[in-house]
This record gives sequence, structure tokens and C-alpha cells, in this order.
Amino acid sequence: MIDIQPTYMWRLALTKDEFLIAIEDIARDLNVSFSAFAAVVWVESNGIWQAEIDGRAEPLIRFEGHYFDRLVAADRRAQARHDGLANPRAGAVKNPRKQTARWDLLQRAQSIDRAAALESTSWGVGQVMGANWKELSYPSVEALVLDARSGPHGQLRLMARFIKRHGLDRHLREVNFAGFARRYNGPAFAKHGYHTRMRKAFERFAKLRGEKAEQATSHATERNWLGMGDTGKDIRTLQTALRSLGLLAIVDGDFGPATDKAVRSFQRKVNLTSDGKVGPETQRAMMFWTNEIVEKNIRPGPSPIALPRWLGYPSPSWNKILKPFRQ
Repeated sequence: MIDIQPTYMWRLALTKDEFLIAIEDIARDLNVSFSAFAAVVWVESNGIWQAEIDGRAEPLIRFEGHYFDRLVAADRRAQARHDGLANPRAGAVKNPRKQTARWDLLQRAQSIDRAAALESTSWGVGQVMGANWKELSYPSVEALVLDARSGPHGQLRLMARFIKRHGLDRHLREVNFAGFARRYNGPAFAKHGYHTRMRKAFERFAKLRGEKAEQATSHATERNWLGMGDTGKDIRTLQTALRSLGLLAIVDGDFGPATDKAVRSFQRKVNLTSDGKVGPETQRAMMFWTNEIVEKNIRPGPSPIALPRWLGYPSPSWNKILKPFRQ
């Protein structure tokens, strides 16, 4: 069972302004703007950051029965399934609508396998799974849970660890919510409108801070590169070029993880910074290699690219150009 200790709890009367202060503190630690981080927090939490459980202020949770089915001790799995707490199919174990009932569900799971139950639960406004404790550098799942239950700063600190661990902070600095949502919310992010909701929330928070919308988003609208989360004709052209180099199998017009990996691979092979961004230098190198043109307000860089000698310039033959990519 979860141990309830008063020192781990924060008061129920926590105001929205106080939570915004916590957001500002963690945004500073994450080195992203308040408005960008606040937008993500608000969309993920719907503006709700705590629940009252038996008079305690607790973080919002969600128990995932398919996680529990995988993580529970093998000799207890049959019992967990019999009790309706575990199922190999995602969504088969329904979460009650009320948080009090969800905490009861978690307590029942803990009675079977405490660690597996905590790992099978998402914690706080960031909805970070307990199973991430090791990759987020917590000493144990209990330590992750303790952080989430310690107050608003703990919840946001947990969320920030996940963002930092997966390199998503750069998307927030660039105000690229499509790139952020693709990794944080999954491939179906566009269907559910996560990126557009984050953008609207960002603009609201920018206004709250007294910033003009055009000032808050100016660096984003001026970006001259393609990257994670972008879609459309330009991405199909880019993917066609990558496929011709043997770096990508599918052309679908969606700049996802596979395209990001292919772009980084290309950049390494032509001695460019491997950052996954198709900017002026990467575009020029790709034009040289494939005679494909990627257009999306991308202007040529100020100087030619220093291509590796093995590329040849001009190249003796197309097969020789492609050879390094097919090794």
C-alpha cells in the first residue's frame, strides 16, 4: 500500500496562481519559455492539478491494466487477471471516471504486486508512467512516486525529466508543438489536435504575460527548416530523396521518428551537425546528392558545404555516390 505521510502532501487550497509559479520555476530549470511549458501542462492536465483523496491532496493518476499484466510477477498474474486488474489488451481494464475510485484501483493492484502497480500507473499533470523511473534516473519507482506526490513542483519536475530525457525541450524552445506532441502524445497527436490546442494555450499564456502574439511566436514563424511533426508535400519530397539514398523505406508525407533517423544518418555521412533539422545546409547537400529540391521557406546558406572527399565533385557515377549510404 502507498504510505501516507503528511510531509509528502500539499494543501488542497493551492491556487491557480501558485501553480503558475511552480510552472515558471520548472520552465526556468528546463530552459524553455514559461508560455511554452505552461501550454503543454495545461493541455495535458486540462487545468486540473490535484484531487482530494480522503482529505489529502494527491496527483491525478491513471492505472494501465496492460502494463500491470506485463509487469506483475508471473506467479501472481492469474490472480491479477481474475480480479480484473490485468489484461494484455490496452484499454481492457477500464479506469473509473473519479480519481477516488482510481486510487482504490491502485490500492487493490498494490496488494498483489506493489512495485508493478506503481510502475503501471501514470502520475501527475504530465501523465508520466511509473515504469519510466529508471530511464529518468530515479533510484526506484517509489522515489518517482514520492516526487509526484510531493507537490506541484514535484509533478512538474517529473514531467520535465521526461521532456529532457527524450530531447523534447528543444521543440518547446522552438515553439514546435507538432514535433513535441508527436513524441509526447504519440502518432495520433494530430487526430486529437494536441499540437493545435498547445498552440492556442501558448498564445493565451503569452497574452497573460503581456507579450504580443507576434512577439511570442516570431522566432517560430521565421524558422527555415523542416523537422519532427511537419507534414505535407515538402516532407514527401524530402522522403523521396532519402529513399533514393537507401536511408528510408516509406514515403508518407509525415516527418516522424523514421524520417528523423534517416535525416540524422544523412547528416552524419556528409559531415554536418546531426540534429534532424533539414535547414539550408542539409537541403543543399541533399540537392547535390539526389537532385531533389525541398522547398519550405528554406533559403540557401551563405557558403558552400564542405563535402567529404569520397563524395566526388562532380561525381564520376551515381552508383559511386550512393555506395557510402549502402554500406
